[in-house]
Amino acid sequence: MARTARSWPAAWFLAPAVLLVGALVLYPIGQTVWWSFHDATGRGAVGGANYADVVTTPRIRQALFNNAVWILVAPNLVTAAGLLVAVLAQRVRRAAAVRVVLFMPMAISLVSAGITFRLVYDESPDRGVVNAVVVGVHDAFVPPAPYPGARARDGQGLVAGGGAVQTGRTVAAGETVLLPLLGLEPDRLPPTARPAPAPAPGAGIGGVVWSDFTAAGGRPGVIDPGELGLPQVEVEILRDGAVVARTRTAGDGTFRLPQLTGQGYVVRLTAANFTEPFAGLTWLGPALVTPAMIGVYIWVWAGFAMVLISVGSAAIPKETVEAARVDGAGDWQILRKVTVPLMRPVIVLVLLTLTVNVLKVFDLVLVVAPESAQGPASVLALEMWRSSFGDIGRASALGVLLLVLALPGVLFNVHRLRRSER
Repeated sequence: MARTARSWPAAWFLAPAVLLVGALVLYPIGQTVWWSFHDATGRGAVGGANYADVVTTPRIRQALFNNAVWILVAPNLVTAAGLLVAVLAQRVRRAAAVRVVLFMPMAISLVSAGITFRLVYDESPDRGVVNAVVVGVHDAFVPPAPYPGARARDGQGLVAGGGAVQTGRTVAAGETVLLPLLGLEPDRLPPTARPAPAPAPGAGIGGVVWSDFTAAGGRPGVIDPGELGLPQVEVEILRDGAVVARTRTAGDGTFRLPQLTGQGYVVRLTAANFTEPFAGLTWLGPALVTPAMIGVYIWVWAGFAMVLISVGSAAIPKETVEAARVDGAGDWQILRKVTVPLMRPVIVLVLLTLTVNVLKVFDLVLVVAPESAQGPASVLALEMWRSSFGDIGRASALGVLLLVLALPGVLFNVHRLRRSER
């Protein structure tokens, strides 16, 4: 009787919290489960039709697949990045300042981060930072074509094929071939370009490659005063379909191969002269949009993992690390066999927290993915939001599915919390 009397004050103090939990958590969950068995209006019962629809609709199945990718990739990469940064931050001066800077993205909402990275992933290298870096690295190993977009002038006996330009007839030794090109802006010609000379006979096979355009007009296919030759154009000479000689044009656009004799040659300007420059990757296209968004998520949440792991690493006894160093263990061995095993509870906590968190990813997908990639990039939370505007039954079924997927992580965390208290 005395014990019951003592429990009443505790019950009165707990009552407001219980009422709030019931009104804001339990009742909405129960109502959502109820609606999941009803039609789009929430009035007519349809049984498990909404759950069957979730499994059979291609767009929702794609969202399920994307959620699986998020769960398998994002938490592991964020945790690995946080672990790496936490370990490296201990080795630099002003480690606290470094941690603050790395944690700052957590202060930015996912909507703001999505808007920022929508610009970072812009397809144009002039605006998108990522593509600017990719293009710079690519061009360092594969130089861009000198004359992208150039084409042969019509009616001058030149034919185009496979991106290359070649003579439509065979030529013989002693001929000088005229190869006029169009589509070149005068201000984008190389500074080494000199005025193209009049064709001159000579031994072997020679020719002139020039920009057949002047602001004052001119005669098509004729080298007019002021028209510039095109230097460093790659020229191939073919005979019976095989390449027999190669050369490049001089600063005035001329070339000559005096060693060639006979006839039956075809002069070809290779496609490498005219290919469009590498413009980077379509990061927000259907193929790469999910990895691009996971990259944004890592940027935002790596600071969270770093802080928790740093706290966990600070609790490791220094004597343990010093004993490992005395035994001859290197930095990598200490990390793999001492630090990580002792921090396993913290690492598991971070992984589970992030796993539950990625199930709720919604605003990042909505903001970053363009309309054309919304389908391939969709996730369950986004589909639930979309369905809630017209089909309350399907939206509720998706909400229940998200709850079921998140429950294992939540229950495991509760179990760990109770075990740590004991």
